[in-house]
Amino acid sequence: QVQLVESGGGLVQPGGSLRLSCAASGFTFSAYAMSWYRQAPGKGRELVATITSDAGSTAYENSVKGRFTISRDNAKNTLFLQMNSLNPEDTAVYYCARTSRPLERGPGTQVTVSS
Repeated sequence: QVQLVESGGGLVQPGGSLRLSCAASGFTFSAYAMSWYRQAPGKGRELVATITSDAGSTAYENSVKGRFTISRDNAKNTLFLQMNSLNPEDTAVYYCARTSRPLERGPGTQVTVSS
């Protein structure tokens, strides 16, 4: 059974940083490209960042380029998202999924950027 559990969200002031984690189980983590998505209230799902199975390549949504960094530890079946210079527009529920199966997601972790 595929399980994805996100953590690391919280309330942070504008300009602050957070590091999200996604613990994966139930599939061969190292064989899949992985992505972080986010969904803000009243908005659709947005692809934030993607990393290939071997971490050799990454890609980012334009608004987070230069601020967010996606990474992974295949030995620990864990995906990460380092988020710096956060702004209120980054407020959303963030969740991880296999890039090829975006609907198989975890419960997500809430990120709120507010002063």
